[in-house]
Amino acid sequence: MRESTDTSGERPRPLVVVYSRHDCCLCDEALEQIEAAREGASFDLEVVDVDGDPALAEKYGHEVPVVEIDGRKAFKYRLTARELVRRLRPRRFLF
Repeated sequence: MRESTDTSGERPRPLVVVYSRHDCCLCDEALEQIEAAREGASFDLEVVDVDGDPALAEKYGHEVPVVEIDGRKAFKYRLTARELVRRLRPRRFLF
């Protein structure tokens, strides 16, 4: 779990991790949509090349891209900027 040193009372920015590989058209499309989502949401982005780690290459095989938000799998193969922004919005609970 990430810790925040922010004392403003705001929640930390979500972390979006994309498991990807070189020469992957779907990965390129997903990254384009993720960058477009920055217009509607604030988040940190980390791109991980699964081929750089044998364990990740074994885990994901050819099933990339996989997109996680704060450590939870959110998308596989395709996403739109709109879907990502919706997933990144904090849930509001009514009491």
